[in-house]
Amino acid sequence: MPAATRRTPHVSRPRIEGERETEILDATLRLLASTGYDRLTLDAVATAAKASKATLYRRWSNKAELVIDALNRAKDSLHVVSEDTGSLRGDLLAMACAKGGFTDEQPMALLAAVITALHHDQDFSDAFQHRFLEPRMRQTRTVFERAKARGEIPSDVDLDLMTPVLAAVLLHRAFILRLPTDEALAARVIDEIVIPAATRRPCSPTTQ
Repeated sequence: MPAATRRTPHVSRPRIEGERETEILDATLRLLASTGYDRLTLDAVATAAKASKATLYRRWSNKAELVIDALNRAKDSLHVVSEDTGSLRGDLLAMACAKGGFTDEQPMALLAAVITALHHDQDFSDAFQHRFLEPRMRQTRTVFERAKARGEIPSDVDLDLMTPVLAAVLLHRAFILRLPTDEALAARVIDEIVIPAATRRPCSPTTQ
């Protein structure tokens, strides 16, 4: 009786996950901070992460997907802390000043590295909007929704208008005016701009 034909087992492509994936995402962020999005290449990421380019393409189809994943998941990226401190001011301070917030140097450097790409790379701009920005805007909106529920701010405050105010002021100062954004400044913006606007409390009258 002839020997049974031996069939070669199907070999599936390995998944990149766990510690190996984290190494690649961290390498991506290091290069992003040093070169900017425009000059970042998958070849450079593969070299820095000691991986092949083919390995990267098994997980990410292009540079935009890889960078957005890195911005979303790597430990040094920008994170929104939606801690419920019991007050709007406390929530906003926690969001702005925690690690990964607007006063953390590394996440701000990463945002600076992608700003130009948002204006001329449509694929990256779309991915950034939907996968990075929108989830953070929803988390920030939650802070104001809690303040409404606590009765700290009027029920008819326009949350679509209020939600981006803190980030807008701090990012404008950092990237347009090129001035530092520290915890003291964040507290001043919260106390003198955001909370008065959200509560409709008039600012202290100036001396005439």
